[in-house]
Amino acid sequence: MNILISGGSGFLGSAFSKEITQRYQGMNKDLQITWLTRDSRQAHPDNIDLMTYDKLATSDKTFDVILNLAGAGIADKRWSDDRKEALLASRIKPTESLLAYIASTGHKPKLLISGSAIGWYGTQGDKPLTESSGFETDFAHKLCDEWEKLAVRATTYGVPVAIVRTGVVIHPDGGMLGKLLAPFKMGVGGQLANGKQVMSWISREDWVGAAIFIIEQHLANQTNNQQSVSNDDNALEIDNNTPVTIYNLTAPNPVTNHTFTKTLGSHLHRPTFFTLPEALLKLMFGEMSTLLIDGQKVLPQALLDAGYEFKQPTLRQALEEQKV
Repeated sequence: MNILISGGSGFLGSAFSKEITQRYQGMNKDLQITWLTRDSRQAHPDNIDLMTYDKLATSDKTFDVILNLAGAGIADKRWSDDRKEALLASRIKPTESLLAYIASTGHKPKLLISGSAIGWYGTQGDKPLTESSGFETDFAHKLCDEWEKLAVRATTYGVPVAIVRTGVVIHPDGGMLGKLLAPFKMGVGGQLANGKQVMSWISREDWVGAAIFIIEQHLANQTNNQQSVSNDDNALEIDNNTPVTIYNLTAPNPVTNHTFTKTLGSHLHRPTFFTLPEALLKLMFGEMSTLLIDGQKVLPQALLDAGYEFKQPTLRQALEEQKV
């Protein structure tokens, strides 16, 4: 199997590449992974190929699966107007390049997995949200929605699309947890605002496991001449018969910020007395503070319905098994 990954060297793409390589080697299956990059000199493992966006436009190489993960971190910087434009462009431009390749190649991929985030649902408090839930309009929703709608255009070329709406990914190597470990280990970690906001998280191991599961399920269904849509409620309405499936990549046990704070502090054997007031968070981060103050209770119904078994379904288990 040949897999092309945009954002392959990132926090998720690199972990996915390592895990699926190990699995396929263990089963003596052929696998070749190519990272799409703007810099041909980018560091990469020996078993990974590199391809620049310029070469992709004229490449005759074929891929069975495309994994579209490129995009600047939404929580990395304050949301100025320029930052909002950069966040959108970092997602739209790579996706447009992939669509151009799909349109031009004679051998169409069997599946496009395209990244998104649970921000698509907007701010909805502690209301349980599944893949069939509606949304509230805010910047995070608009960003995710525009990205998703562009990716879905791959269906016009007969390529099935799986949209993965990712929650807060937990792993000590990066992401939110990577940023929090230092202050928590110093004993100055604490809850945000009133701590009641719900955090929909997933361990990086389960994110990778779920992505591999989605690939294998979709390819197996195509081999059996079945639609790759898990259920009707989970299918986007499109103008052709090519399936589009939504998956929430979150653990089945979301927690409040208060519970997250206490669980991480307990795991690290550190106190968690501090609280960052809502007013201070808004002053520090402006509009982006919504990511910290307003929760979302997003559940992985489509994954559960499809039979995925979470390896780390609880936060404490994720912290322990990932050696945080």
